[in-house]
Amino acid sequence: MIVSTSAWLTGLLLVASGLYQFSRLKHLCLSRCRTPVVFLLGQWRAGASGAFVMGVQHGLFCLGCCWALMALLFVGGVMNLAWIAALSMAVAIEKLAPGGERMAKALGLVLMAAGLLKLVVLMA
Repeated sequence: MIVSTSAWLTGLLLVASGLYQFSRLKHLCLSRCRTPVVFLLGQWRAGASGAFVMGVQHGLFCLGCCWALMALLFVGGVMNLAWIAALSMAVAIEKLAPGGERMAKALGLVLMAAGLLKLVVLMA
């Protein structure tokens, strides 16, 4: 199973992912990824090449709102099904649930606390 064996890396990944939950980039990407119809109406391009460009653009917005959480796969293990399910649920709630952005911020606080705790324990 691929998992971080470095406690320092694990702590830093948790803190970085938690901080990213509060970033303007995360907020922008999440707002575009949550409403694909609005995105398509605002970015419409005709033809197959236009569809490809729109798909790539929308995909980048979706990647932008989720990459930090996906990096956490290395914290819990990329083959750990329970960890994968938990991260997938967090992403789905952020994107689909009313108030998903509040959940993203709450998750950010939890991630930062867990990462800081990990780093403090290492220093002790």
